[in-house]
Amino acid sequence: MAGFDKVVSSYEQAMAGLEDNMTVIAGGFGLCGIPENLIAEIKRKKTKGLTLVSNNCGVDDFGLGVLLGDRQIKKIIASYVGENAEFERQMMSGELEVELTPQGTLAEKMRAGGAGIPAFYTATGYGTPVAEGKESREFDGRHYILEESIKGDFAIVKAWKADRYGNLVFRKTARNFNPMAATAGKITVVEVEEIVEPGQLDPDQIHTPGIYVDRLIQGSFEKRIEQRTINQSATTNGDK
Repeated sequence: MAGFDKVVSSYEQAMAGLEDNMTVIAGGFGLCGIPENLIAEIKRKKTKGLTLVSNNCGVDDFGLGVLLGDRQIKKIIASYVGENAEFERQMMSGELEVELTPQGTLAEKMRAGGAGIPAFYTATGYGTPVAEGKESREFDGRHYILEESIKGDFAIVKAWKADRYGNLVFRKTARNFNPMAATAGKITVVEVEEIVEPGQLDPDQIHTPGIYVDRLIQGSFEKRIEQRTINQSATTNGDK
């Protein structure tokens, strides 16, 4: 219910009910806007056989990448391998089942799952290995493939701010896949930097309404930068 207090006091409570062989949808893009503490709780729980749906799989030692070392992930549906050498190694060796999906298609799979739409047609991927085994049709002279939507047993999301009812505000590019992921979980768990009282958020600024959120926790975040780039000339001149 939108008017129900969603706040929990521990990450153990936040991820209660997660079991082996479930499907988890995770927000984030690279290391931007990732639910890093919820990921750490999954690692602590040692949950195995997971099907993970996310844009990518973090890096070797941070983000979703920390779940690869103990083989907690059985299958991943993602857009790219990114900077994760262990992800690449497991994929190439056949230890990890990987379903590579175009980014826009992946976002729409999440959105459609949350909207109760079982499948949709898209031109993206037609005539490529992405289309293999999928139904295709022609509309107005253009070919499209049928993509099934995605729903998860859990969705884990990072937002900037929320009220206690779970109404969410995302900050800048950290919004990325998070709003779509939030709609697509049977249980959606969100961690945020700040929780305010109901009525303190401007309704026009809310990106995801609390009806989609089941559990909410306030955390602190490392916010690691995946590739840090420094302006050398500014450093030389003493600028900061």
